Amino acid sequence: MDLKKILSPKRIWFHLLLATGITILIVVIFLISLHFFTRHGQEVEMPNFVGQDSKELIANSLSYDFIFVVSDYIYDKNSKPGLVLKQNPEANGKTMVKKGRKVYLTVASPIPPKVKMPELKDVSLRQAEIMLKAIGLQLGDVIYKPSPFENAVFEQLYKGRAIAPGTEISVGETIALVVGRNVDNLPDSIPPTNE
Repeated sequence: MDLKKILSPKRIWFHLLLATGITILIVVIFLISLHFFTRHGQEVEMPNFVGQDSKELIANSLSYDFIFVVSDYIYDKNSKPGLVLKQNPEANGKTMVKKGRKVYLTVASPIPPKVKMPELKDVSLRQAEIMLKAIGLQLGDVIYKPSPFENAVFEQLYKGRAIAPGTEISVGETIALVVGRNVDNLPDSIPPTNE
């Protein structure tokens, strides 16, 4: 076969060779650019940002070579508002990341979340304490009142005033309870009746 006839633009072989050459060239250019854009082999150990001020991190993100994104706020009464509580990816000494990566931050909120005040009337003191703790409220003063119903809650107070069930209140607040205490002249138990 004559090579001039095979490579003639009128032949199908010419077009197949041209398409193959262009495809190989595109693949080579793609691989070189992929290596450049993904910064292959340019990984650094993930620094620990927990305990640092989130506003300073975001303002100085270029010096850290990371993009900081606040993904969540959590109220923690023991943490200064704005401090980083968690980060993703975590800095455990083994995590390797590329520069320019997004780091998702969980930050201490200055505002405590609200919860609805539960109905504590007619439950036991122990049960009321468990219910308060479960939603993030604290048991304050226990005020005893003479009653035949030992340790039954009669009233719930917030800052000295009655608080209705369903009222929104900040997490961490203290609730006082008025609780029954058996008086001396009442029997400890009800005697059985004769039928």
